[in-house]
Amino acid sequence: MLSVFRSFIRSKFGAFFAILFLGLIAAAFILGDISSGKFGTGLGGGDTVAKAGGSKLRMSELQDRIQRVFENARRENPGMQIGDFFAQGGGKQVFDQLVAALTLKQFASDQGVHISKRLVDAQIAQIPAFQDAAGNFSQDNFRALLQRERISEQSLRDDISREILQRQLLAPVGLGVKLPDSVALPYASLLLEERQGTIAAIPAAAFLDAKEPTDAQVADFYKKNAARYTIPEQRRIRYAVIDSERFAQAAQPTEAEITAAYNQNKAAYAAKENRSVEQLVLPTQAGAKAIADQVKAGKTLAAAAQGAGLAVSTLTDQSREALAATASKPVADAAFAAKQGELVGPVRGSLGWIVLRVTALNNVPARALASVRDEIIATLRTQKEKQLLTDFTGKIEDQIANGGTFEEVAKDNGLKLETSPLLVSSGKQVEDETYQPNSDLQPLLAPVFAMSADDDAQLVPITADKRYALAAPGDIVAPAPPPLAKIKPLVVAQYKLSQGYEKAQKVAEDIRAKVAKGTKLADALAQAGVKLPAPQVVGGRRADLMRGQQRPPAEIAILFSMAANSVKTLPIGQDRGTFVVQLNAIKRGDAAGQPELLNQVRTQLGDVVGEEYGAQFERAIEKDMGVTRKANAVAEAQKALSATNSGAQ
Repeated sequence: MLSVFRSFIRSKFGAFFAILFLGLIAAAFILGDISSGKFGTGLGGGDTVAKAGGSKLRMSELQDRIQRVFENARRENPGMQIGDFFAQGGGKQVFDQLVAALTLKQFASDQGVHISKRLVDAQIAQIPAFQDAAGNFSQDNFRALLQRERISEQSLRDDISREILQRQLLAPVGLGVKLPDSVALPYASLLLEERQGTIAAIPAAAFLDAKEPTDAQVADFYKKNAARYTIPEQRRIRYAVIDSERFAQAAQPTEAEITAAYNQNKAAYAAKENRSVEQLVLPTQAGAKAIADQVKAGKTLAAAAQGAGLAVSTLTDQSREALAATASKPVADAAFAAKQGELVGPVRGSLGWIVLRVTALNNVPARALASVRDEIIATLRTQKEKQLLTDFTGKIEDQIANGGTFEEVAKDNGLKLETSPLLVSSGKQVEDETYQPNSDLQPLLAPVFAMSADDDAQLVPITADKRYALAAPGDIVAPAPPPLAKIKPLVVAQYKLSQGYEKAQKVAEDIRAKVAKGTKLADALAQAGVKLPAPQVVGGRRADLMRGQQRPPAEIAILFSMAANSVKTLPIGQDRGTFVVQLNAIKRGDAAGQPELLNQVRTQLGDVVGEEYGAQFERAIEKDMGVTRKANAVAEAQKALSATNSGAQ
């Protein structure tokens, strides 16, 4: 087990030691959170990328999951490109997670372990995204979110079942891990380690050639870097909006309906009396009587309660029914029989013996039909609009299911057919950077981009129970780079930057070599023959740089993976240049005198080790079952996804 940690510390991520390692492990498990594909069981030939017993993982499922995880990662880091995601091991992590889930599912099936539908239902109901404002499960929210994320209900259920299986099978393996100080102390001390270094930027812009490249050079660069300029798939969206307002006239309630609604709810409009009370709940009748005697002798209920180390509670504007529900019917009857200011009790309540005082009376007069007419009309109109909208959309769905085309259904139902300009899946328009999809079009992007060209039109909710759209894809333009002539200025600029980057790399390597032999970094920069930015002295404690679980910039993080007195080069990224990083000093940390930090790290490392035990158990199952993987599955997925995502800049 220690070899796992040693190899990790020696890696380029070693600067973040076990706490970040824990974060990476947790992130890896989260990668399996939601999928839009089911594990197939048929024969798929070359499409099968992993097999466990009778279960198979398809390439389409792998690509779909990687795409979804990449999109989620981009929400946190909009600048991330698909190549960066794969370079950081994201594709392999997703593949490993899917194979692990496939393996455990087959293992559980072989052992007769199954997840019940009721357990999955309970998990779904607890997901906040599927709940309404009151915290209750909302079928509308559930359907809308699945449609927006292009996930079928069965796919979600499959994923939740696999997640439950993973918890049930793997979590117990890592329970009870407790590491000794000899293991935790070195890692806790690493958090207190301080490092100082000097960083010099060698920008590609300092080496740009004033001479314009030839057409042949530009064309060759464009051809070799076509993926960089590829525009993702574009689609026109055809849609027709259906709004509940179209039923406003038909939804106007009749006089008979208004009268009937009033009569059906007469109890709600009848005269009633509400009361406000202050109450004290005690466990015994004797205790409650003692408090009541003190109040009768002149003390306030609050003062008597305070003397007993208790506090009164206040119930404001309570109906008899509401008070009976919270206390008990005898308490409510006694409170409503008392006069204002009168002490009541002790009376047996649902939680004990209650002493209460009536503090206010609120008599609500009966409301005649005329006074609530507008309220009833608004309620009935909303109900009828909703029902008419439901009936109308149901009729449209039936027409589509019976073979009606988009145009036929729109025409037969008097819908206005609209078509968007060519858009990418994010809603951006390649030809117009200022374009923004309107509020009706935005919710249609995800479902329409998930449809095939020959799929039937779908009804997509824009505002639940208020506004829908019948939507389908129009023209579809496959991913492709634009003509060179259209973006030639951009290609020329990036060609020059690329050439400048190559020169910057060479200069940076020369500077590194000189510094490694004893030349001061500032002197080596001065000898470069071109004006370069002055070097910067940086540094700090590992724990401070990791504060808030934020990873520091790469040029600072690398200081914590360098040997003493060493110097390294590091690409700035996007052909912008190269850093020369020199480690000047290391001040070792010692957490022996910080038991709180030591315990925190011990707990976190214990979680890491527990996760590792679970992973080892899963790998043992995988080996025992003879699970097979396609060796180049991740590379194939990367190739396919790079073509469709390369234009997502």
